[in-house]
Amino acid sequence: MNIIYIHGLDSDANSIKGSLLEEYCRQYDPDIKVLRPDLNKTPDQVFDQMLSLIDSVASKNSHDQNTVLVGSSLGGYFATLLSNHTGCPALLLNPSIQPHQTLQRFKHSTEDDGAKDESANDEASEVLYTTLGGWRITNADLEWFACHQLSSLNYPKKVVALIKEGDELLNSSLSANFYREQGATVNMQKGGDHRFSDFKTQLPKVIEVIQQLIKGRLV
Repeated sequence: MNIIYIHGLDSDANSIKGSLLEEYCRQYDPDIKVLRPDLNKTPDQVFDQMLSLIDSVASKNSHDQNTVLVGSSLGGYFATLLSNHTGCPALLLNPSIQPHQTLQRFKHSTEDDGAKDESANDEASEVLYTTLGGWRITNADLEWFACHQLSSLNYPKKVVALIKEGDELLNSSLSANFYREQGATVNMQKGGDHRFSDFKTQLPKVIEVIQQLIKGRLV
């Protein structure tokens, strides 16, 4: 089995949760290979890269369901979008469902800065925020997200969302309601935070859920 871990904003291939997941599988279930691509690119590049990676992994296995997507925050958005396109099962951690709106916070911040720096050229002024991994978010990226909004799930029985009520960055109720209404399995957890700080302690359950997704036995 292969797990593709899709990191969130301001993260990279060496994300804490992705690394913990890989180390856990190496120690307790070495038959599971964890792939951790760096996705600090424009959303269209991320989508194309992930489709190619999924195709490449699938070509080495008997069928696509040998691959599970695990996405955190913005990675949860991409995991959902990719699951819709490929049929791959997806496990989501505090998924973002409206990046075209939530990332507007960077646009507002840039507009404020622009008022103070009139010397910035047109190209530089389009950069709303640069992630720690080097992705320069622009208005074009927000437009891409707006054109690729999550409105439905094509394979709801293959999607599980783990959501913390204490998420301080995203609206946990909004995310939970969306996935429930689409027929996906939602595990709403009390407290916690956006980063899913207790992820290490939840790894046994995470692998159990992933195994159920692969076998199609999730209820």
